Amino acid sequence: MEAYRDQYATLFNGGKKVVVIGISADADTTQMDWAHDSGFPILFASDPDQAVAKLYGSADNAKYDTRNVFVIGPDGRVASRIMRFNVLSQQAYAELAKDVSATLPAGASAGGGTH
Repeated sequence: MEAYRDQYATLFNGGKKVVVIGISADADTTQMDWAHDSGFPILFASDPDQAVAKLYGSADNAKYDTRNVFVIGPDGRVASRIMRFNVLSQQAYAELAKDVSATLPAGASAGGGTH
């Protein structure tokens, strides 16, 4: 999540025409304190029963969501799905930036991120 925060301007168009939501099975109070202390410019949601994770195919047998990334287009449909996102791979961030850019209106463009 720190990489998303640190690359927010390039990965997510600085929040212009882009909303980022991190969803976790952690309690909302735990996420709120952590997100506030870390200065995250994104939203967080709690999914303790993994209802959302199951809908998106992100739940695993250990009852923890895997690190998957979904880019939802302006039409509300999944435009891109990166399963088991590798947070240590520069290529993964470049792919994410490209996928986000593809959903932005003409003239708005997220750049390639760096880790």
